Amino acid sequence: MHTYSSKLLEQAVNELARLPGIGRKTALRMALHLLKRPQAEVEALGNAIITMRNHVIYCRECKNISDQELCGICSDHKRDQSLVCVVEDVRDVMAIENTGQYNGLYHVLGGIISPMEGIGPQDLTMDALFSRVERGTVKEVILALPTTIEGDTTNFFLYRKLTAYPVTLSAIARGISIGDELEHTDKITLGRSILNRTPYELLITRK
Repeated sequence: MHTYSSKLLEQAVNELARLPGIGRKTALRMALHLLKRPQAEVEALGNAIITMRNHVIYCRECKNISDQELCGICSDHKRDQSLVCVVEDVRDVMAIENTGQYNGLYHVLGGIISPMEGIGPQDLTMDALFSRVERGTVKEVILALPTTIEGDTTNFFLYRKLTAYPVTLSAIARGISIGDELEHTDKITLGRSILNRTPYELLITRK
């Protein structure tokens, strides 16, 4: 337990330690580093965080983070509007975009079904996805969720709901190891897994 000579320093450490993956030792190191930096630099950091929190919104269509009501991907008419890739969160969008192998749209669920954590379908943006499909412009839905029990459960739930619509359902190829998250997969493997996607029904029959 650290003994602080400044209550203000202790308060800063307490707040920094709330961040994921940041322990108190790292938080203290960060706070002391900020004390050594020019005031204008620290203020710029603080203002950037406050501005982000106050003004970043979620795209009304795909639920990706955005500065506008409609994100840059959804508003790009050069992208294939008939193709929607379903992902867990915004980090997966970034990972897939980095591959340069995908030119469709996205839908960000904001999580996956996890009974252990009390997360059910009603806690995710599934209704917004179903509404998009109901309009009739979507021809294929790619399920690109983690290869975990929770991810597979979510995939199967979506499959059962989406079979009511005239859309092709596919899933990214299983070149990604079981339990891997998309953001930690190298972009070549991830890119190939999208290009070599498999009809979801075939995955079910293999189990």
